[in-house]
Amino acid sequence: MASRIVYASKMTWVLDPREPMIGSVEDGGTIVARVSPGCWGPMITPDYPSGHEVTHPVAVEGAEVGDAVLIKIKKINVLSLATTSGTDSFNDDNYVVDPFVAKKCPGCGAINPKTYIDGIGEDAIKCANCHTPVKPFRLDSGYTMLFDEERTIGITVPPELAKEIAKQASKFSAIPPESNQYSSNIIAKGDLPGILTRVRPMIGNIGSCPAIPMPSSHNAGDFGSFLLGAPHDYALNEEQLLLRTDGHMDINEIREGTMLIVPVKVPGAGIYIGDVHAMMGDGEIAGHTTDVSAEVIIEVKVLKGLKIEGPIVLPNLEDLPYLARPYTVEEKNKAFNLAQYYGFEVETEMYPLQVVGTGADLNKATINGLERMANLTGLSISEVKNRATITGDIQIGRLPGVVQVTMLTPSSILEKLNLLEIYKEQYK
Repeated sequence: MASRIVYASKMTWVLDPREPMIGSVEDGGTIVARVSPGCWGPMITPDYPSGHEVTHPVAVEGAEVGDAVLIKIKKINVLSLATTSGTDSFNDDNYVVDPFVAKKCPGCGAINPKTYIDGIGEDAIKCANCHTPVKPFRLDSGYTMLFDEERTIGITVPPELAKEIAKQASKFSAIPPESNQYSSNIIAKGDLPGILTRVRPMIGNIGSCPAIPMPSSHNAGDFGSFLLGAPHDYALNEEQLLLRTDGHMDINEIREGTMLIVPVKVPGAGIYIGDVHAMMGDGEIAGHTTDVSAEVIIEVKVLKGLKIEGPIVLPNLEDLPYLARPYTVEEKNKAFNLAQYYGFEVETEMYPLQVVGTGADLNKATINGLERMANLTGLSISEVKNRATITGDIQIGRLPGVVQVTMLTPSSILEKLNLLEIYKEQYK
């Protein structure tokens, strides 16, 4: 029996379609998720084979393979009081090929060993077997950021305060009880004190369950490419990588008010949420940003027969590229008068279609996005390139390989896809 509201607090590291899902939630129902921090916490927790911890997938009533699910992001409440992040490098002796998935103890050689915490700092996490510090990553230039009570601003703190926060790391991170990660605050980094920034939370990893077991951090074409031929249990080939759903996007427009359409590649869809950031600039150029615990509220609706390979994003109006914003009445009237004077037709009923592309690098991600846009709209690649150039944009979600291909698209195309009413709702 499906429920109108499903609460998702159980956490997972690997998205596995063979595992039973939570739920199900009614078509048109609500998921309330309690989310643990995304990147640095899981990265410094060697026990588990992923760089993310996300909510266990929730089944959506009536969602079948070949459908899509519309996700409306209604609310993101940041719960953490502080977080620690920064640029990383790898400790070569502490992993096998992929430091996110196959973390190795340099003392006894165990893969993804059980660990414990002893003190604070980067060497505080130790192997339960041989007591050797296990850190597959180094935090090269790091900061600890403190948030105000309303979670509207963040300020990076000096080293002394970072150490005090580290002593109460989980409390400041607001780590949920169901989480199995260590708080990144334990690292106690304060290299960049006194930087002020605005809080604008976004979701870095949200979508549907892939059709093959994947570490949740690798459910995208760039991170997923690390799994190709890998010497561990989650190795994939090129054909299997196509079973991904590209939930790990790190697109900063995926925030409150955004709508997201995701593919259904397993029965029930398996909607999951994780990797909430307090703020993030396009590209996530540092490789990481401010991972926080959060409460996320979404609504879900099944879109029958809409077969897509990856996500479609309907950002907030103010987040759209300037050229891709729907035309005003004044602009439409000017266009109509100009075209009428010269005796030809003009398209004015247009909406911003934004398709996500992923790949091993930005060029491959862009090609992937263009191909997905062409397949969805029925337009040629060349026409998509032209329309994206003069009525849209190519934006970088995350380096090395996530982009958004955006172009204003005739309402007639969206109507054929049964998407027009959704676009009218989002862009009234």
